[in-house]
Amino acid sequence: LAIRDSALRAADARLKEADRAAADGREERVRAEALLDRRDQACREIETRCREFLGCAIAEIDTSGTERFQEMSAADLEERAERRATERERLGPVNLRAEIEAEDVGKQIDGLTTESTDLLAAIARLRQGIAELNREGQARLQKSFETVNLAFQDIFTTLFGGGRAYLSLVEGSDPLAAGIEIMASPPGKRLQLLSLLSGGEQALTALALLFAVFSSNPAPICILDEVDAPLDDANVDRFCGLLSRMAEDSLTRFLVITHHRMTMARMNRLFGVTMAERGVSQLVSVDLQVAESLREQLSFV
Repeated sequence: LAIRDSALRAADARLKEADRAAADGREERVRAEALLDRRDQACREIETRCREFLGCAIAEIDTSGTERFQEMSAADLEERAERRATERERLGPVNLRAEIEAEDVGKQIDGLTTESTDLLAAIARLRQGIAELNREGQARLQKSFETVNLAFQDIFTTLFGGGRAYLSLVEGSDPLAAGIEIMASPPGKRLQLLSLLSGGEQALTALALLFAVFSSNPAPICILDEVDAPLDDANVDRFCGLLSRMAEDSLTRFLVITHHRMTMARMNRLFGVTMAERGVSQLVSVDLQVAESLREQLSFV
């Protein structure tokens, strides 16, 4: 009986030890199942992330060329992955319409290329037209310059009673880009620039040039404002003679604003402002030709 009791106690001890081992096994199983669930969840998350970021399943990923990553530690791989993720985020979200937009941009580029070609062709035609206009302008300006130069020489001699003058192109032979110098030689003086002449001579030379330009391209009306102010009586007489000749040879009507008595005496009609009463102005006109005929009639009577 004692032996059996001892064996029973030993069996109970082994039973308790087995129960404890079974309990530990159950706990280990529960922990293993929980770990397996977490791994399954992690696998599903990785699968989902793979489809979101790469657009394919894990089994479809091409793993060729990844042997060099197997030697890297988990920390290095994690750091590399974080760095690549940061670089990807900097690129912005994936544009699903990129292909369509690329086609639209390609069409726009084709349109711009066509427009650029047309624009370059238009520029070439425009430059050709400008060159033709420049050639025609040079020819016309050269012809006008020669005409004005001849008229200027003739009118200068008439106004000064002799001497000579001419126009010259400076700073190039192209009349469109060249400047013009006025060379004048009044009677008894050497040939020199216009700026070296006296004030009266400059005014008379300028009048000669003005009438030369006007004679080459006349207008119905010509207004002269105090052009005889710096001239002496002899020059005023020659100026009035030239003005009368031009008025007879053309259909131009000359309106002269002047205070010089000789100029007023050579005009056909005078217009002036008088003040018959204090503070009351009145416009007065006198036809000198009618006045002259009346004077002749009165003298005859």
